[in-house]
Amino acid sequence: MKTLWITAEEALAQLGTKPQTLYANVSRGRIRAKPDPTDPRRSLYQADDVQRLAERHAGRRQTATVAAQTIRWGDPVLTTTISSIAGGRLFYRGCDATELSSKATLEDIAILLWETQGVAIKAGGFSIEGRSRLAAALGDLATRVAEDLPALGRNPATLRTEAADVLSTVAAGLAPWPDQMPLHQRLALGWKRPEAAEPIRKSLVLAAEHELNVSAFAARVTASSGAALSAATLSGLATLTGPRHGGSWLSVTRLAQQARSVGVREAIRGMLSSEGAVRAFGHQLYPHGDPRAKVIMASFQVPALYGSLAEAGEELLGEPANIDFALASLAATFDLPEEAPLVIFALSRTVGWLAHAMEQVESGHMIRPRARYSGPTG
Repeated sequence: MKTLWITAEEALAQLGTKPQTLYANVSRGRIRAKPDPTDPRRSLYQADDVQRLAERHAGRRQTATVAAQTIRWGDPVLTTTISSIAGGRLFYRGCDATELSSKATLEDIAILLWETQGVAIKAGGFSIEGRSRLAAALGDLATRVAEDLPALGRNPATLRTEAADVLSTVAAGLAPWPDQMPLHQRLALGWKRPEAAEPIRKSLVLAAEHELNVSAFAARVTASSGAALSAATLSGLATLTGPRHGGSWLSVTRLAQQARSVGVREAIRGMLSSEGAVRAFGHQLYPHGDPRAKVIMASFQVPALYGSLAEAGEELLGEPANIDFALASLAATFDLPEEAPLVIFALSRTVGWLAHAMEQVESGHMIRPRARYSGPTG
């Protein structure tokens, strides 16, 4: 086979580098070179060596580009067996979440996602001493973080037992109740709305897990350091409070308030003009509509105002209502406290955070991305 040699100009065009880099690669033995027989002052470079190095550099550039894109709604950046979203459907370990919601409780979902035989949730937290439920859960978790053992190096069965205890701590703050009963009933009775128990049950099941959302990723990052399960849960809960995540329901209530004054269509137009988005509608992972929202809203009689908003939103924006809209509708239907959507979301998602934390600990890997510096160089 004949060996091909190319000029410096041809090599630089393939590599996309400066002459100094080409010479450095020659000196390090990465690219073979020889004098040009037609001009001893010039060199020729082995074509195969240049091509191999060019492909390697292209791969690195592609990897960097993909990595930058994945951090913003791109392909999954971590492998998980917990949940997946495909074909407009949400699956928990291969089981359709909407089908599970027909009968399962949040405790059943914990058994499924944690791959355990049973989950014992302790009663407690009947008095939260004037604090909001969210503040109670955050405070109780923070207290645990200072006392709990690191998760790293511990038996998986032991971690699953501890996960149930962490969920009990969160439930004591978010769903305080003195007696042993399913979590959806604790919420309904605590809010003195027993008739809301069934829609709350469905909501808890459908909001329990949602792949690598920002709060689950935060929980995994914390768990990857070896920190306690309570620390990972606290990271997830703190992240959930953001207005672009668990706090999105607030934009729904603002939209409803505005609609009462100016009408549903004008309210949607106004929010779109002022905020550039109406977060009550659409979801990037569900191009044909959020299936969770459909199931939740089918479990109660949606108030006329919210029904009109849902219709107008789909007409004007081309996007059906999402789970944030559904939880806000549930709260409005049963006259639940203002923080109810976030409480439901947080209690439910705790199960998912703990599943992610345990999976990350068992993987043995630490999550540590590199930064691409773009500031001054001195």
